[in-house]
Amino acid sequence: MQRETDVVVIGGGPVGENVADRARAAGLEVVLVEHELVGGECSYWACIPSKTLLRSAAALRAAQRVPGAAEAVTGALDVPAVLRRRDEWVSDWDDHGAVGWLESVGIALERGHGRLDGPRRVVVERPDGSDLALVARHAVVVATGSDPLIPEVDGLVEAAPWASREATSVERPPRRLAIIGGGAVAVEAATAFAGFGTEVVLLARHGLLGAMEPFVGEAVAEGLRGLGATVRLGVEPVRVARDEQGAVRIMTDDGDELVADEVLVATGRHPRTGSLGLETVGLEPGAWLDVDDSLLVLAAVNDETPWLYAVGDVNHRALLTHQGKYQARAVGDLIGARATGRPLDLAPWGAHTATADHSAVPEIVFAEPECAAVGMTAEAARRTGRDVRVADVDFAAVSGAGIHADGFTGRARLVVDGELGTVIGATFVGPDVAELVHPATIAIVGEVPVDRLWHAVPAFPTMSEVWLRLLEALGRPEAAEQGVAAAAGGEPRGSRRTGTTDEEPAA
Repeated sequence: MQRETDVVVIGGGPVGENVADRARAAGLEVVLVEHELVGGECSYWACIPSKTLLRSAAALRAAQRVPGAAEAVTGALDVPAVLRRRDEWVSDWDDHGAVGWLESVGIALERGHGRLDGPRRVVVERPDGSDLALVARHAVVVATGSDPLIPEVDGLVEAAPWASREATSVERPPRRLAIIGGGAVAVEAATAFAGFGTEVVLLARHGLLGAMEPFVGEAVAEGLRGLGATVRLGVEPVRVARDEQGAVRIMTDDGDELVADEVLVATGRHPRTGSLGLETVGLEPGAWLDVDDSLLVLAAVNDETPWLYAVGDVNHRALLTHQGKYQARAVGDLIGARATGRPLDLAPWGAHTATADHSAVPEIVFAEPECAAVGMTAEAARRTGRDVRVADVDFAAVSGAGIHADGFTGRARLVVDGELGTVIGATFVGPDVAELVHPATIAIVGEVPVDRLWHAVPAFPTMSEVWLRLLEALGRPEAAEQGVAAAAGGEPRGSRRTGTTDEEPAA
């Protein structure tokens, strides 16, 4: 059986849904192909369940940090209630709601495995064993995502390790859990299961969260230990076996042996392209799909009119759901514009490009403590040869943080291009700092001069006051500095009267 349509989207996760939505909004006929649940990894096995599992224990810890609330919160975490709430958020792994949305906007769904079969052609292997050939008049978009990467460790595969799906869909937390890895999935899982009361041992070959500023991983390691987890850095497994009683035995490269009920592997991802039919369009099966900023697949058999695009994890630009959805909106609008003859905006920061992937990717790790970052680290910026200015501030200097929680511990860093005078990176670590990253993202995308940020006044007393402290650490512009000194009798900028407010009397 064969059918023609305007656009075929392979992969019905949030990224594929957004492509389909934008192309459909342009008036195009769209078919979405999905072999599992519409809504994909993020909705059922990643972002949504993991953050739901983390939230309850985080809320409990937040209350315990505030006198008055701490005395009222006297019970332990109700783990079964946490799991029931997780089940509600993933709709008990039922996608009827997502399918209903597709129907409401006129997007056709084809259940089954989709693979390329030459230019503009997708074959769908349906659950009933039949095949459907879809021929796209305008575009095929690959949004198939990625899978966990299992490292080559003796006996690991045979030991039936958990990956992220098993961790986020857990029905009963194990008494002992070993985690291999030091990235976001590993530390969030360690935080969640330690909150459940599981004995957690985390093994990381290097430090934690190595793509962020060094102080981030140090804070998270300390935070996890504070939750009772064991964090072992510079250690990796060399042999894994599950014994007759079902326990997992892990031999490490320092000669130690760990015993756990389950082992979670969180050591990276690889693309879901092995059975995608890439060879039919001149590409390598199992490879990441290289794209340009318009998300057009490079090195593919594209005819005179571009037709093959890749969005989300599969293009390896930024393996984050929100960034994949950003790409999806751009490419969906681009396909619509090309199909209807509207002008294209392919310039940097244009409507049809994913420019932010290069310099303004926000990432939040919901660990203990929270970590939020966007843009470049100081070291990464220096490697580009830039003149880098760095401001570091301890949250102890921020009244709003102290009010938020007794003993608030955290740190913020701003990275500035010294020549351009604009923010190119920001990092925040501490309880409930996730919401602080978006202003930094706006500053980077908007290329806002630091001098202008002095006029973006943070409300007092909030944690956003950290922005003022960061600017004070950088120092005011020379001309403004002289003006302030003259008006204030020479009081140095950046001084702070500890224990007093920064507000002036009304009269």
